[in-house]
Amino acid sequence: MPEPAHSAQRLTTLVARPPCLAAIEAVVAGERTDVTCRGEFDIGAQALQPELYAVLDRSATGVDLHLDGVGFCDCGGLNLLLDLRREALAQGKTVTVQAYSPAVGRLLELTGARELFVTEGSGNSDAPAAGHAPVPEERSQAMDVDQELRLEVDQLRRAMRTRPTIDVARGIVMATFGLSAEDAWTVLVTASQNTNTKLHHLAQDLMGAVHGAQVPEELRQQMAVAVAKVRETSTTPSDDVAVREAGPESQSPPPRPAA
Repeated sequence: MPEPAHSAQRLTTLVARPPCLAAIEAVVAGERTDVTCRGEFDIGAQALQPELYAVLDRSATGVDLHLDGVGFCDCGGLNLLLDLRREALAQGKTVTVQAYSPAVGRLLELTGARELFVTEGSGNSDAPAAGHAPVPEERSQAMDVDQELRLEVDQLRRAMRTRPTIDVARGIVMATFGLSAEDAWTVLVTASQNTNTKLHHLAQDLMGAVHGAQVPEELRQQMAVAVAKVRETSTTPSDDVAVREAGPESQSPPPRPAA
């Protein structure tokens, strides 16, 4: 018996949590705490969040990060640092970066996040001068940048979750109507705009149709209009394989054999 579509889709989204390949070491230094980080700061490093929060809670004014032992850092690691900074701001504390590896420095530079971390006394030549405390206006600007970065990270995560569904839906349109990948994408986008439906929601409706679900009438009509329009205007030749898979009703009659 075939598995329900919603169950199958739920199973495909379940992935094993990657291992944590990073470690931290905290040393109290007066009112602040020095935190030395080593290893790889990727999505697996999210497992360090409770430990980092506990270190922050025990500190009087905040933590000073030493990231020069971090050999790899991606958006998962950056998100961990931004979360720690956000928690520190909520507690009236600060998170400073005293040193960082080339990998971390490049990520902070590319994302514009380096300015979010007060780097008092940092050994980096491009860091602000020691003893500089953020004034209210600077803190407000930093929080605005922080929110923009978090919004961008959330958008990237959402795109990563929905892209597989959209790609499958494009394949369905290609096979059903004998269209090229480019034309199938145009059909999906056009139907999405004309029905005021988010693209990944439209893709889910099309995937549901494969399992016997009813496609909304408005979507069916707009898909038909979009397909007709793209066939009139497109200069991209259709994929012959897709045409064959679309079924006899979408193919031209075969030529008669010569007498």
